[in-house]
Amino acid sequence: MPLNMNKEVFITCAVTGSGGTQDRSPHVPRSPQQIADSAIAAAKAGAAIVHCHVRDPETGKPSRDLKLYREVTDRIRASETDVVLNLTAGMGGDIIFGSTEQPMPPIDGTDMIGATERVAHIAECLPEICTLDCGTMNFAEADYVMTNTPGMLTAMGRMMTELGVKPEIEAFDTGHLWYAKQLVKDGVLDSPALVQLCMGVPWGAPDDLNTLMAMVNNVPEDWTFSAFGLGRNQMALVAASVLAGGNVRVGLEDNLWLDKGVLAENWQLVERAGTIIENMGARVVGAAEVREKLGLTKRAPK
Repeated sequence: MPLNMNKEVFITCAVTGSGGTQDRSPHVPRSPQQIADSAIAAAKAGAAIVHCHVRDPETGKPSRDLKLYREVTDRIRASETDVVLNLTAGMGGDIIFGSTEQPMPPIDGTDMIGATERVAHIAECLPEICTLDCGTMNFAEADYVMTNTPGMLTAMGRMMTELGVKPEIEAFDTGHLWYAKQLVKDGVLDSPALVQLCMGVPWGAPDDLNTLMAMVNNVPEDWTFSAFGLGRNQMALVAASVLAGGNVRVGLEDNLWLDKGVLAENWQLVERAGTIIENMGARVVGAAEVREKLGLTKRAPK
């Protein structure tokens, strides 16, 4: 297969995520100010897009608090740094089953809400992009299942499209891409679509090169895709995604380390990704070019 290297690459920084990483590194931002400041620093280092979750400022645990999203959004938009805002819409689809002999009812930690509530912060904050996890899958943690049924995805996808917010399809396996194409065929999502290939998340698509190319080969040619890998393979996936014709995502949501024994900050991961991209002979593009490429409308501060 001939190389189809991308020469105009945008970087997404996944700033904090919703995993239990808040006590594993002092650099994982918790409060809205910390998240916004980290996102702004990442943008100044070369990230065209910042992907944001919110956390309880005291505990660091993941949150769906609309006020926290509003504060993060306002702080980023009020800064002098131009960056595309991408908010998660992945929260609210979590089921944690009971024992194998008594799986029902679900146990503590389950967070299942309706489609309208899952996108309430998207309707309130109107980011340029929001995520749409395009399938159900087992995660590594015990009996936790990320649940996104076809009906839920159709409902959420229609709401995002009607709000004028571009969904970023999160694909954790090839079947998720299959269903994403069906959502476009059904008119739920606009084409060309935007896809994030999520590599190495247990138990989705592993982060080897053969699987990456299987994922890439299932993305329609006119769609735009990025890819990321977890942990020590984060920077390897930067190079692989560019070589495969895609864009890249880095950040503390996916990887806490800059080097062995050295904890990273978001801006450092973005800077290193930019160096890899430029050393490959490609150019890192900014927020304005991403908006033009993806047909996004910049939102003014409220």
